[in-house]
Amino acid sequence: MNRYRWKSRPDVAQLEQAIDQLRTVIIQLRRELTNKEDYAAKLELALHERLTRIDALTATVDSLRQQNRRLDKEAERLVEMVRLPPTQL
Repeated sequence: MNRYRWKSRPDVAQLEQAIDQLRTVIIQLRRELTNKEDYAAKLELALHERLTRIDALTATVDSLRQQNRRLDKEAERLVEMVRLPPTQL
């Protein structure tokens, strides 16, 4: 009959210490993850605000360009009116 030799059990104190160390690592990693998630959320908010501001400024620039075109056309008409001699009746 073969008898198996079982390895002796590791010291319980060592296991508890290893468990405590792993718990500490888990807590540290969770805190690190939370900090990174908070930072990412702040970056997303800043990006959204920046894109909103860029869109508003782009709309303002487009509006001013249209206004400049209208004013240029009006100025050209006025120049033509001044350049032409008045018709004599």
